[in-house]
Amino acid sequence: MGFLSATLSMSRYHIQNKFENEPMEQVRNGLIKNAIPKLESEYEEISAGWTPFESPFLPDFEKFSFVFGTYFMFSLRIDKKSIPAKLVQKQMAIEIEKKKEKSGRDLVSKNEISEIKEMVMDVLMHKMPSIPNVYDVLWNYETADLFLLTTQKAANEFFETIFVKSFTLKPIRIFPYTLVETKSAFSDPQKDRIMTLTPLHHLR
Repeated sequence: MGFLSATLSMSRYHIQNKFENEPMEQVRNGLIKNAIPKLESEYEEISAGWTPFESPFLPDFEKFSFVFGTYFMFSLRIDKKSIPAKLVQKQMAIEIEKKKEKSGRDLVSKNEISEIKEMVMDVLMHKMPSIPNVYDVLWNYETADLFLLTTQKAANEFFETIFVKSFTLKPIRIFPYTLVETKSAFSDPQKDRIMTLTPLHHLR
């Protein structure tokens, strides 16, 4: 899993700006304040937050360190409840049949079907456990480089949102153009020239 896997998929970020003072303490506070809840919500479809790299399923930043050498290392955990459509169909069929028997009618109205579906979804959401996904984060504060071990769009969006919320620093996803803007030694005129370039399509 993550950095311990045989193969890795990662997104690279440049972290814009720095803390005014005591970066380690501010990172610690941001991680603790935005850690994923220890107790799972019964009704939330998605829950996301930070966890220690060494203990992704028992988040405790007081017990586990986030400092490894010259890096800050922790994980983003996204818990999601996913209810199979066939399970919803099954439970609805059962509840619709109960409704018919109770009312003595052969049919139920559209409004009743909507109410039954809402009730079924509520019950299943309450019973269904969340499926956790863990994405490791490696942050070199001094060089402003950060690696997130995923390329999934939804996970990247969660990461960017919670990172700004936690640390008030902006993560900029590194693509060829942003690499030129943030990491290159090009002059400003050269950067402007590069930004006007467009892909060349070869004709065969």
